[in-house]
Parts: sequence; structure tokens; C-alpha cells
Amino acid sequence: MAEDWAAVARAIDDRIHELGIKQREVAERSRVSQAIVRELQYDTTRRKRSARTLEALSVALEWHPHHLAAVLAGTRPPDVNDAGRPLTVDERLAAIEDGLTAIAERLDTLDDRLARAFDQPGGRDDSR
Repeated sequence: MAEDWAAVARAIDDRIHELGIKQREVAERSRVSQAIVRELQYDTTRRKRSARTLEALSVALEWHPHHLAAVLAGTRPPDVNDAGRPLTVDERLAAIEDGLTAIAERLDTLDDRLARAFDQPGGRDDSR
């Protein structure tokens, strides 16, 4: 599944402004370096981040611990009040549907790329 770091950056930036706090405070609350907070907020360096980093930032921004992981995956973030309760059947089905939609979109993208690759000169010839 594709990771949407731009969406993570927008979510962090919007939330920092909404809460009226500074990067330094987010870094202190989360125990994540201010440099990493800056990289994520402005989407300047794309690299794999630990689940712990995203969780710590989510909590520091007063969200559910899995909020940023859901944003990254392109799924609906859980409500902050849902931390301890099991998901309802409808919520589980919605999460499954979100995941399947993301998979279908990814497969469509791969399909398009393969079609373009085979349509280009020098591509594979199936006439043999």
C-alpha cells in the first residue's frame, strides 16, 4: 500500500495550528526530536519512521495513538475516545472497506503501468 507522507504533513501542520502550539512543544511532549517533527510537518525527508514515532506524535497532538498511522495508510483515523473499546462490526467493515479500496487503487495503478510498459516500443511482444 502506498504511504501518504504529504497527508501526514498536512495533518500535523493543521493540528499544531489548531492547538496553538510550537514544534518544540510537540517534540517535548512526544520525546521525538524537533528535527524529526519539522521533517514530518513540512514533508522534507521521506523515510521509514517507526510506529513508535508516529504513535508518540499522535498522542502529543492529542489524537488516538494510531491516528497518524491511519493517515499514512490512507484510512480513517480512530476517534481519540476509541482507545480502549473494541470496534463495532460496522467500524470493522468500514476499515476493511477502506483497506480494500486502497488495494484496488494500487492494483489499478500497477495495471496502468504494466499496460503502458507493454504498449511502448521495445516492450514484450505477445504475438509469438
